[in-house]
Amino acid sequence: MTLLRTPEASALCGADHHRLGYVPHYTRVFAPGPAIYAAWTQLVTALWAGMDERRDELVRHAAARRLRARYCVLAHATVLQSTFLDTDSLLAIAVDRHGSDLDPLRAHLSNMEIFHVVAAVAACRFCTAVLDATHTTTDDSYDALDPTPRAALLQPCNGGHHDQ
Repeated sequence: MTLLRTPEASALCGADHHRLGYVPHYTRVFAPGPAIYAAWTQLVTALWAGMDERRDELVRHAAARRLRARYCVLAHATVLQSTFLDTDSLLAIAVDRHGSDLDPLRAHLSNMEIFHVVAAVAACRFCTAVLDATHTTTDDSYDALDPTPRAALLQPCNGGHHDQ
């Protein structure tokens, strides 16, 4: 699950167990540092307030793909598939190999929206680095993701960190 020994009695674990019915592995990683988790949550809440939920999930998913962050790829793909996209659309995202360039974004987003996207990606890098450094494995709940896009989503994207 993770290299860290994490407390079961953490307030973070209790809150997530109540909210989700289980304790995600990322929560266990942050359990020894609830103040750090709270500060990170406050940062990302402010950053993602400038985006609707669909764009937020797409941005976090794209950042995770680029960073080759297996945990985050599956987490955000699961949300996208259960809330916003059908399997074919999720698979199309997985195999789309277009680069991410600011010029196409400018045609669809304001400067402030682009800033929110860029800053949100930077916040994703923090969480990804913590999960990567602690060798945090994915939650069993992500096994429900359709296997076809799941396999494609976990294929390397243009650069990024190593898979775990």
